[in-house]
Amino acid sequence: MSRSSKSHDGPANPSRRGLLKAGIAGAGLVAGAGLARAAGGDPANLPPNVADWSRYLGPGVDAAPYGMPSEHEAQVVRRSVEWLTASRESSINFTPLHELDGIITPNGLCFERHHGGVAEMNPTDYRLMINGLVDKPLIFTLEDLKRFPRVNRLYFLECAANSGMEWRGAQLNGCQFTHGMVHCVMYTGVPLKYLLEEAGLKTNAKWIMPEGGDAAGMNRSVPIEKALDDCIVAFKMNGEALRPEQGYPARLVVPGWEGNMWVKWLRRIEVGDMPWHAREETSKYTDLLEGGKARRFTWVMDAKSVITSPSPQAPILHAKGATVLTGLAWSGNGRITRVDVTLDGGKNWHEARIDGPSLPKALHRFYFEFDWDGSELLLQSRAHDETGYVQPTKDALRAVRGTNSIYHNNGIQTWYVKADGGVENVEIS
Repeated sequence: MSRSSKSHDGPANPSRRGLLKAGIAGAGLVAGAGLARAAGGDPANLPPNVADWSRYLGPGVDAAPYGMPSEHEAQVVRRSVEWLTASRESSINFTPLHELDGIITPNGLCFERHHGGVAEMNPTDYRLMINGLVDKPLIFTLEDLKRFPRVNRLYFLECAANSGMEWRGAQLNGCQFTHGMVHCVMYTGVPLKYLLEEAGLKTNAKWIMPEGGDAAGMNRSVPIEKALDDCIVAFKMNGEALRPEQGYPARLVVPGWEGNMWVKWLRRIEVGDMPWHAREETSKYTDLLEGGKARRFTWVMDAKSVITSPSPQAPILHAKGATVLTGLAWSGNGRITRVDVTLDGGKNWHEARIDGPSLPKALHRFYFEFDWDGSELLLQSRAHDETGYVQPTKDALRAVRGTNSIYHNNGIQTWYVKADGGVENVEIS
């Protein structure tokens, strides 16, 4: 199959009026009854009958003081791949991207990446120290942090190793596993610059080293320019307190940059005049090139996208006809300005529809509606960001980077849709 960098206008998307004229609405009712039977549903609950749940009073308002998803959504959970790591305390699980819509990730579904397990702490014992090249070293309690002016910002967080298993070819059959180390939430917290200004920076302050309170003592070097730009010390996500696995009671937010730098359970920030060359930025989180050299300090997560449905965990279950393709796109360099999709492996590209908020360094939701004729498809998406950067093919990325790396794989993903609606992870040339 060939790829094309040229954008082509796609066929007109089916309209609601067109669907009704074609009788799709009526066909959907029939299909719904068939799916209900296939899933073990009771046809007696389907129209025109009065369903069982309409005949009896339901639970009261206090039955679930902290709301829970429906029991029928029990499959919508984070999942891990056990053979990826030797220890569960230093491991990964993945956001179920194929089950979600919009751009906000529910708190309970944000992927986890730990290096020493979850640090469980009482917030009254929490302290954040700032020391090093400052005029006055400071120690803040959680309540101290909450007295500073706070901001609310929506950002994606992506692990640098997201899609890392795919460098040498198609490996994991599901976008939850190929791309699920990303989430997007609303963070509430204090701009880091306010805390650094309170401590007073020395004239030779060039770097900071945030350090986590977990057993791994996670630390990374961050340039002072980034620290004073848009970094946040966050204590809430999506309106509620951080979850323990997301760094409760406070974490660092480093918008657009690799997730390893977003130090959780933040306990200390040291200010210095040079990078620390910590373990996580020397032996890890560097990009090994074909000739043996390694790129380091490759912080920014470049433009990337993935079709979440249809995908291996979200096959096409309906018959021929109206089909909604959807996915996510993001860029650490700012907003996504356009997403192209192809149904034929790159022969023809069509501009997708971005819907919902378009915010810098946040997830963007895209859709492409088309009529599926039951034939095989090769689905891809290609993101463009506001800097003019265009998401590369995997072959183009490998030509520059080789196949020895783990991190920063933002190559175009291909899904093969079979005639029966099943979907597989493949690569094409």
